Amino acid sequence: MSSREISQKDVEMLIEIQKKYFDTHITKDIKFRIEQLKILKAGIKKYEDEISEALYKDLGKHKNEAYMTEIGFCYHSIEFAIKNLKKWAKPEKRKTPIYLMPAKSYIVNEPYGIVLIIGPYNYPFQLLIEPLVGAIAAGNTAIIKASEMAPNISMVVKKLFNETFCKNYIVCVEGAIETNISLINGKFDYIFFTGSTAVGKIVMEAAAKSLIPVTLELGGKSPVIVTESANIEQAAKRIIWGKTINAGQTCVAPDYVLVHEKVKDELIKEMKKALNKYFGENIEKSESFGRIINEKHFKRIKAMIERDKEGIVFGGNCLEEQKYIEPTLIEIFSWQAATMNEEIFGPVLPIMTFRDIDLVIKAIRKLPKPLALYLFTKNKVDESKVIKEISAGNVSINDTISHVANPYLPFGGVGNSGIGSYHGKDSFLTFSHRKGILKKHSGISNSVQYPAFTEKQLNLIKKIFK
Repeated sequence: MSSREISQKDVEMLIEIQKKYFDTHITKDIKFRIEQLKILKAGIKKYEDEISEALYKDLGKHKNEAYMTEIGFCYHSIEFAIKNLKKWAKPEKRKTPIYLMPAKSYIVNEPYGIVLIIGPYNYPFQLLIEPLVGAIAAGNTAIIKASEMAPNISMVVKKLFNETFCKNYIVCVEGAIETNISLINGKFDYIFFTGSTAVGKIVMEAAAKSLIPVTLELGGKSPVIVTESANIEQAAKRIIWGKTINAGQTCVAPDYVLVHEKVKDELIKEMKKALNKYFGENIEKSESFGRIINEKHFKRIKAMIERDKEGIVFGGNCLEEQKYIEPTLIEIFSWQAATMNEEIFGPVLPIMTFRDIDLVIKAIRKLPKPLALYLFTKNKVDESKVIKEISAGNVSINDTISHVANPYLPFGGVGNSGIGSYHGKDSFLTFSHRKGILKKHSGISNSVQYPAFTEKQLNLIKKIFK
């Protein structure tokens, strides 16, 4: 496919090509799926240097960060799927109630068919490949689209896929708004979208017209709660790491901090130390700190800083020509502050104090459910209370972001932060229809269910269904 916008007709053609291939049932073969995962990994290996370079051009990602959060992350996911796929794909035995005997029951995981995967700009490689691993493992074909806002990685990804796979199996398309509209209105069997909540609603509305199931990996304002019992030095290091990786452009980045008033000053002091340790005194010159994706988002974040500038305790400098925003700590005193009005998605961290954790919980519960919730504490009662009373996609205790790297945990949102989950086995299940099967004995029959009905039958039925 060329880099022009993709029309509805183009999408229909690709879906038809892939449907014919899917209907051969070759993708359902476990050996085939494992082989395709190996081919995918080999393709990534071939283009590894180009991928790393593209991530630097689009987002200023250091090669270490690019490998850790994107390339290496995908290698691990592929190997994890290869290692476990045979086990995941086995029919799952289920019990059969006595009134259906003689029979046996089981579940078969079958692929949906042709799936659409739309990736975002912030982790433009990992967040495209990670769901694709699940789609391949489950036996689907796929049409994928990288974000047009990360043009360099989009170009490399397209080259990688269109060289590695036939378009009747996996094809990568490019384009912007017109292409996205054409894609989400296609008659896919499943849609997996990662991006903003606003666009996620548009995707879901389009999918609903054809009753297409969706996974929506969205975002929101992920809070950090720091209690007075926390290890403040470690909390500061881990919060700053989570906030500055990818220049804060992470859907699960700590969005704001609620710290007990007794340890606020110490936390801010340790955060400043962490910033100096990670990036040196002149952060602008650090090769380890990235850049904002484009001018639009640079200006959006800069405007937030400007409106809350009186509370700045660190940073605040912005260089438009570089799309550089200095990591910025802002002490705020109101939930109506500019930095509290929307997901920041940049290296700006508002900080508020609290006295009573119960009031913190009540305040967070009034907001849309976050994609992630972070709690730093040694107090088991506080830990239990926060986990129990605040709904969130995922929770990390005494760390930030690292839960994303655990393939044994489902990753996903709730409410405004998303629908569905993936990673590891959950990726396989996301792209699988769980087909329940009941197999009756062909000769022996249970007569209680058949007419003509009698009083004796009714008495027996009442005993069974009591």
